[in-house]
Amino acid sequence: MPYIKQERREALDLIVKEMIVRDVIADGDLNYILYKHCKNHIKPSYNNYKNFCGELRQCATEIERRLLAKYEDEKIKENGDVD
Repeated sequence: MPYIKQERREALDLIVKEMIVRDVIADGDLNYILYKHCKNHIKPSYNNYKNFCGELRQCATEIERRLLAKYEDEKIKENGDVD
């Protein structure tokens, strides 16, 4: 996870809060926002697009590591593991 400086987080958290207010969901909305951002604000080059895709992959990996794995562990305790 990129641990960015606190003052930068505060600015970015305003965007996150606005997304919550506007009910942005991960059922197309988020995909649309990220695609439009990439299309309109990432300087066209193989390396820039590759880096953007890498950021998206790292985000997915971090969600799996920090959120999904914890959820799975809780469900194993609750329901028992698969043999």
